[in-house]
Amino acid sequence: MFRRKKHVAPKATYREVWSKGSIATKLSFILMGSNALENKQWIKGIALLLSEIIFIVWFIFSGISALSMLVTLGTVKSKKVVYNASQGVYETQQPSNSVLILLFGILAIILCLAMVYLYIVNLRSTRKNYILKRDGKHISTNREEIASLFDSRLHATLMAVPLLGILLFTILPTVFMISMAFTNYDRQHPIAFSWTGFQAFGNVLSGDLAGTFFPVLGWTLVWAVMATATTFFFGVLLALLIESKGIKHRGFWRTIFIIVWAVPQFVSLLMMAQFLDYQGALNNILMNIGMIAHPIHFIDNQASPLVARITVIIVNMWIGIPVSMLISTAIIQNLPTDQIEAAKMDGANAIQIFNSITFPQILFVMAPSLIQQFIGNINNFNVIFLLTGGAPMNNNYNGAGSTDLLVTWLYNLTFGQEQRYNASAVLGILIFII
Repeated sequence: MFRRKKHVAPKATYREVWSKGSIATKLSFILMGSNALENKQWIKGIALLLSEIIFIVWFIFSGISALSMLVTLGTVKSKKVVYNASQGVYETQQPSNSVLILLFGILAIILCLAMVYLYIVNLRSTRKNYILKRDGKHISTNREEIASLFDSRLHATLMAVPLLGILLFTILPTVFMISMAFTNYDRQHPIAFSWTGFQAFGNVLSGDLAGTFFPVLGWTLVWAVMATATTFFFGVLLALLIESKGIKHRGFWRTIFIIVWAVPQFVSLLMMAQFLDYQGALNNILMNIGMIAHPIHFIDNQASPLVARITVIIVNMWIGIPVSMLISTAIIQNLPTDQIEAAKMDGANAIQIFNSITFPQILFVMAPSLIQQFIGNINNFNVIFLLTGGAPMNNNYNGAGSTDLLVTWLYNLTFGQEQRYNASAVLGILIFII
């Protein structure tokens, strides 16, 4: 037996829509929404038409200027005194504000791209209506179009506001930051700056900042790996310990460790900084019990870089282990007990069960969380900034200390004495790539 092939209406090309469509259909290639208005889809037609009118008015009076100024980032690069012939006086001409020029130029590009997208939506809607009319099918009315926004196209309605927020508060700042990496925006050019191509990248990768970038990059990766691995491993062990047989009041013990995580992180870090100070409680305790004769420099400028780095990893364990413990507990409570019982019957001991059954399954389930923790540790600003401030300082580094990560070094370059915003933008790009 042969199956009857389902009849599919032939698709129409835009050339066919233009040549065989009505006047309103042809007009929609120039005035958006014309076809929708012809088919009494009032909301869609008016929205598209108003969008085009507003865009054209904006583009003539503001968009062209914003795009043209984006090429030079302003023609006046320094303060000048010019003669005003009409008034017969000398006036001080302020330099161009390149930051605003760059921001509005990028915004203009985004608006132009958004308009191109709306134009494509308009053409697709026109072609769809043309095909329906050509084949004698029903064209959605204005009420049906509105109803579809809360039914078949509900996802588009709900995503409109979040996408607009992402565009304004994520994409626009990100493109702005990337653009700054190709300028000479720094302390010498705080207001007016120019495009310099890949010069800032050269300064970071092979110039005066290269001697700082690569050591700090190495420590950032070591820190991210160690901070993620230690909190994960010891969090799993702590969860197994609390869930093991014979442990009473498990909820109490879990609550005790969760309190460490529930306390605001900056409070814990500032308390730890005081606890580990040269004259802090830890040194006093160790000297009173006779373990050391003199205080130890843990995290100040006189500390050993190795000691300071080990210290911040240990302190991060104190903050991060409860999170891993909580996630691991949920996984352990849902592990299949039949596999563990079968392994015990076969003579496997606790270590073998942990290595072959418990740990691999926990690792498999927590893999996305570990990736998230690794990314978070690369950008872990709080632990380093609040605990050590980058100390101990390193004379071989440019604006960074021995415990500084790329993200804290970026902060120092931006808000420190050098104010090398272009180099900071390069670091932001490189961190994103990593």
